[in-house]
Amino acid sequence: MSNSAPGSLLAITVEGEKGPPEALRLTTLPALEPRPGEILIAVKAAGVNRPDLVQRMGNYAPPPGASHVLGLEIAGEVVTAAGRWKAGDRVCALLGGGGYADQAVCDARHALPIPRGLDFIQAAALPETIFTVYANVFEGGGLKAGQTLMVHGATSGIGVTAIQMAKAAGAKVIATGRGTDKKAAALALGADVAVDAKAEDFADVAKAHGGVDVVLDMVGGDYLKKDIEALKFGGRIVFIANLAGDAPLSVFAVMRKQAVITGSLLRPRSADEKARLAAEVERVVWPWVAEGKVRLPIDKTFPLADAAAAHAYLEAGAHVGKVVLTVE
Repeated sequence: MSNSAPGSLLAITVEGEKGPPEALRLTTLPALEPRPGEILIAVKAAGVNRPDLVQRMGNYAPPPGASHVLGLEIAGEVVTAAGRWKAGDRVCALLGGGGYADQAVCDARHALPIPRGLDFIQAAALPETIFTVYANVFEGGGLKAGQTLMVHGATSGIGVTAIQMAKAAGAKVIATGRGTDKKAAALALGADVAVDAKAEDFADVAKAHGGVDVVLDMVGGDYLKKDIEALKFGGRIVFIANLAGDAPLSVFAVMRKQAVITGSLLRPRSADEKARLAAEVERVVWPWVAEGKVRLPIDKTFPLADAAAAHAYLEAGAHVGKVVLTVE
């Protein structure tokens, strides 16, 4: 796939505004004009994440002012300078939308330098998951060195990121996944304990290892009851999705554990809040990336034009790590 002609960009749009993976189409759109404080980036790679799938299905509208083109994270080269960036700088960036394209604009404060030794594909896999894990596990969940994190969906992009960041911070990790292959993959990624949630009770396993201080949960549903059982006194549960839906909550169980249950979304946060978070990620997490302590596995890449195949692959759920679109 070649880059777009002058005055235009190539982007993936959703035919009919929502639909199955096959609704994704490569389209020519007008070229982007960065606003003051924004950089224009020639996109080389874009991460594929579950929120993209939810948006494609019509269930996750972009925040006001954001592009309706899918894609929340990219890596590429700066074309139009702003802030700390000059033309030619290699950056990765968190977006409110617009990543599935050969050009993207973003608030200059939401871009970070590509860590030494990483290529564009590896860098494009970083922003959305690292920002999400830092905001929810370390800020919302207050995970500290010596504590224990339990993370569900251990082989998802978020899961592998949470395992590596928690280990880099000096925490213990109990990871859950569905199937013996995902259990093995979680251990290979650095989890101290892994649980096959199809065959084992993760609350029992957690209690056998002394309980957990923080749970990162993207499942919801029946997992909530067992999350509370798995907690130590004063533990925290942080929700970033509820793929299994809502579930009844025992208020007494929460009181008995003096538990905190919270959750958040990343995409709707204000530009200033994302800038604050980006600065914290660069300060705390980027050294871990540079040292090789956090290096997200790339499960598979697809050309931008094959975004439909990338979505179908991610939906199938067999991936370990990140799925990335490439732009040539």
